[in-house]
Amino acid sequence: MKIIASNHFIRFKKKSQKNLQLEIDEQVKKILENPEIGELKKGDLRGIRVHKFTFKSQLYLVSYEVIGETLNLYIIGTHENFYDRLKNLLY
Repeated sequence: MKIIASNHFIRFKKKSQKNLQLEIDEQVKKILENPEIGELKKGDLRGIRVHKFTFKSQLYLVSYEVIGETLNLYIIGTHENFYDRLKNLLY
């Protein structure tokens, strides 16, 4: 499966500490193994999935979409303003 990451996703990962970067890689592997692992969104974000994971007691969310054989990674971050940032990126 081909992976396309947005600039927002790449920027967040680069700025993160090394341990978190490795955890993000693990979570992306989990998404590749089972693309339906994330919760399917409704309304404005119809078709987008959000996978949640915890790292050092902090909840992180990864937004993605699978189109054919392509995994599009949109944004990753904490819950605060996550969905607003996602809507701004997509619309």
